[in-house]
Amino acid sequence: MTDTPAVSPAQSVQSVAVRELFTVGRARSLLALFAGLVAVVVGIGVLGGAPRYLPTVADLLLPMELLVPTVAFALGYRPIASDAERGELAVLKTYPLRVRDYVFGVFLGRAIALVVMLLVPLVCLGGYLAVTSTETPSLLATQQGADSPIIYARFLLLTVLFGLTILALSLAVSAVARSRRTALVLAGAALLFVVVVVDLLILRGFAAGRIGSDLLLVVLAVSPTSAYRGLVFETALDTPGLAVAQASVPLSLAGLVLWLVGSLLVTAAALSRE
Repeated sequence: MTDTPAVSPAQSVQSVAVRELFTVGRARSLLALFAGLVAVVVGIGVLGGAPRYLPTVADLLLPMELLVPTVAFALGYRPIASDAERGELAVLKTYPLRVRDYVFGVFLGRAIALVVMLLVPLVCLGGYLAVTSTETPSLLATQQGADSPIIYARFLLLTVLFGLTILALSLAVSAVARSRRTALVLAGAALLFVVVVVDLLILRGFAAGRIGSDLLLVVLAVSPTSAYRGLVFETALDTPGLAVAQASVPLSLAGLVLWLVGSLLVTAAALSRE
């Protein structure tokens, strides 16, 4: 990969992204994962309580905290490590392709696949709720406790942002690992860290008094999963009767964006060292 491209950056990014999309489309394991995700999400919505937006978001929140990172890591842990292991990165260095264009192209292609995998089941479930909901709230109802499609739309947007953040993190793992076996081990460790360990460390620190209530919202914004959960509570569920805020919306959004951008920078830096 060179610093003087003969083609435009947009063309380079597009070429890499298209290659990634074709790779994802041929991966039977990812297609099986997609089918499983559709079954789980739609099943939770259909078999859950009343077919309304607010209860459905509440039912989906915990499963999505586990499913979204799993899908994102499944999509992102292999591409760069596989290219390195097969020697394709060495070949790409002979092409007029900048590192940042390669990284963004891989991210874009995998991000499109991730967005499709997340939105298809959620949009299908949203359509089911729209035609079976036992209430007929105003489309623009936003007051606390109101059941509205806006609640569900916010949940969809936050879920996509959470997924893209974890995808970027998984690409950083792939770039650092440089082999599929190492990438698999690191991805498993990173998945466990993001989904379980960080929250447990925050909980333990708060219970022990090392994290004060004045710093809790800041610390929660550092964890991608906690930031996602807090944003859903504050902007989608908007649970009435809770005197304590579940998250700082600006801090949590900033936390997710920083994880996303920082992970892509780490990916580019790891490849630039070669």
